[in-house]
Amino acid sequence: MIKNIIVNICLLFSLAIFAQEGTSSPYSFYGIGDIKFKGTVENRSMGSISVFPDSIHINIQNPAHFASLKLTGFSIGGTYANTKSITETQEAKSRRTSLDYLVVGLPVGKLGIGFGLMPYSSVGYKIGNVTDIRDSNNTIIRSEFSRYNGIGGVNKVFVGIGYQLTKKINIGADIQYNFGSIETSNLEYQSDLQYGSRENNTSDLSGVNFDFGLTYQTKINSKNTFFSSLSYTPESKLTLGNTRDIQVIELLSTSAVRVIEIQSIPIEDTTIKLPSKLSIGSGFGQVKKWLIGGEISFIQNSVMSNRFNDIEDSVFENSIRYSLGGYYIPNYNSFSKYYKRVVYRGGLRYENTGLVLQNKSITDFAGTFGLGLPLGGTFSNINIGLEIGKRGTKYNNLVEENYVNISVGLSLSDKWFVKRKYD
Repeated sequence: MIKNIIVNICLLFSLAIFAQEGTSSPYSFYGIGDIKFKGTVENRSMGSISVFPDSIHINIQNPAHFASLKLTGFSIGGTYANTKSITETQEAKSRRTSLDYLVVGLPVGKLGIGFGLMPYSSVGYKIGNVTDIRDSNNTIIRSEFSRYNGIGGVNKVFVGIGYQLTKKINIGADIQYNFGSIETSNLEYQSDLQYGSRENNTSDLSGVNFDFGLTYQTKINSKNTFFSSLSYTPESKLTLGNTRDIQVIELLSTSAVRVIEIQSIPIEDTTIKLPSKLSIGSGFGQVKKWLIGGEISFIQNSVMSNRFNDIEDSVFENSIRYSLGGYYIPNYNSFSKYYKRVVYRGGLRYENTGLVLQNKSITDFAGTFGLGLPLGGTFSNINIGLEIGKRGTKYNNLVEENYVNISVGLSLSDKWFVKRKYD
């Protein structure tokens, strides 16, 4: 039964991931968009830390954790994002629902194998502006309209292997193929002119990158265990096949656009570097009772660039992300009281995103909380996460984004490939 469920969900996920609009942020205009993945719902609910090994939950932030799996696992997760964007003069609200990941993990002796599909980055914004031009008598002589739209992003498929080198040390690596398309348009129109103009840009992206991981754990005493982890992503490249066209358009009274003429503009293909990333974490606690840990990630965002060389007023800088989190289980094997088997998670996350606008670094801070709800007497569960945070600032002609994200994940775990004793 679980196999049939996985196949059906995989098919639906593969179709939906290409059609979704995963963000509504104007900051997604820069680079290759918002970097989407911050861990599974379980990890994201703990501030996005990835230090803890788990025998039934798939951890895809460090490939060495695949070696810790004892059961075949399937995980899928999605997020409902509610964002309030604020400037010094305006505010707006937006809502988005997106699928975040689909992953399968297989234990094979000392090996663990994982593969899956997920969005890596997302572009999605719709910005409109109307400016009234007045004469010396304060009479409107014309109105100027501008409209900026963007959609698309980068997805990735991956396969990874973890190996139990010793009882205390796991190593791992994965390979990822990145692909996708980003479409943006800029429209300009004046009310005293019959026609306006619209510039359309499309980029088809592709590239390969790798992750490497190492984990270590040891008993401090009879109850408590110490954990540590290290993961490294080398710098890689995305190749962009770019096209551009300029349209002469007429803006209708319904706000629809009628295209009068199209002219293709030659534009060079470009290459964008994806930054290297080094994450170091550690934690301690009782494995089936409580754990607390922290993680620091160093990201070489200074190598990043925009898709086109004519995008100005933005630069990228190296960044750091700090994560702190953990979980608590009152009594994991309680049969009489369900709430005692629930996993309670919490955490904090702060990062410099690496994007600099108007000489201001764009930062992101969030508090997280989550629940792991067991399904019957199985090892499977439903995970629910809440993330409340703020990104950017409303000063310096920028945008402050206050967001509330609700994530839901399904984690199915079972034993596969068991030889039957009786037919």
